[in-house]
Amino acid sequence: MQPRNMSMSGVVDLAAVKAAQEAKAKAEQTRAEAARQGGTGAVAPADLVIDVDEAGFERDVLQRSAEVPVVIDFWAEWCQPCKQLSPVLERLAVEYNGRFLLAKIDVDANQMLMQQFGVQGIPAVFAVVAGQALPLFQGAAGEQQIRQTLDQLVQVAEQRFGLTGLTVDPDAQPGQAAPAQEQAGPYDAALNAAADALDAGDLAGAVQAYKNVLADDPAHPEAKLGLAQAELLQRVQGFDPQKVRQEAADKPADADAQIAAADLDLVGGHVEDAFGRLIDAVRRTAGDDRDRVRVRLLELFEVVGPEDPRVVGARRALARALF
Repeated sequence: MQPRNMSMSGVVDLAAVKAAQEAKAKAEQTRAEAARQGGTGAVAPADLVIDVDEAGFERDVLQRSAEVPVVIDFWAEWCQPCKQLSPVLERLAVEYNGRFLLAKIDVDANQMLMQQFGVQGIPAVFAVVAGQALPLFQGAAGEQQIRQTLDQLVQVAEQRFGLTGLTVDPDAQPGQAAPAQEQAGPYDAALNAAADALDAGDLAGAVQAYKNVLADDPAHPEAKLGLAQAELLQRVQGFDPQKVRQEAADKPADADAQIAAADLDLVGGHVEDAFGRLIDAVRRTAGDDRDRVRVRLLELFEVVGPEDPRVVGARRALARALF
């Protein structure tokens, strides 16, 4: 079975972006709680490779993925290729020194997890980052290819999700580092109400709920992200996509036409198209029209996330277009 590399470039997924922001907040909370208790939150090298079953999956994989990328190795005792791959992954987990956590799942004892991940054959390797499952490769793979895939994984986890990994202390006692218990925040009720409104299609209610949080805490990251998402969805709700795109094609210098088409681009996952369209519009427009385009582009940056490489590149392109 040939290895199947994953593509991590992807498109923007509003749920995934929200999960990324939540993961960053939880990771920061974990570090702050460890510091408050006078500890470092460090793990022993032996804790970088763990056995996971169905009962502990949420705690050991999903919760930990808010702190560090979790690489999952689906294996079985009878699988000969697994016996070649697993030791390599275990050695690399220690070598990468906390940049990812390796979770080993015996498929014979955990059939439900195998089915949930859609595993067709083993060995199969996945990653979970901020609660999002990503296929890495299936079948035997060479060490160079594994390293390239892992390098890409940890880079994406850091740039898009703000996960810098675990602190490893060779002197720490194995098994003593556990995921921090999530503490209820002062705005959890309001944020949950906003999420429920989004799920119910009540975009106006979601917008207002996020605004309520921001009225009290203007810098709240999850509320800022949620508001940007909800307002984007609210804007495109009544659009006729064919008409919007035709007007944008017919009127390349029309600020409103390009702004509407860029909103559609982003909702459809065409991040670079949305950014490029508005940067081109900045070059073609002037005065109030140009400023409206610039402001909308900054709003779309908030939806995708300021640390996303596509946002970083678009910011540079915007600066060149403006100056």
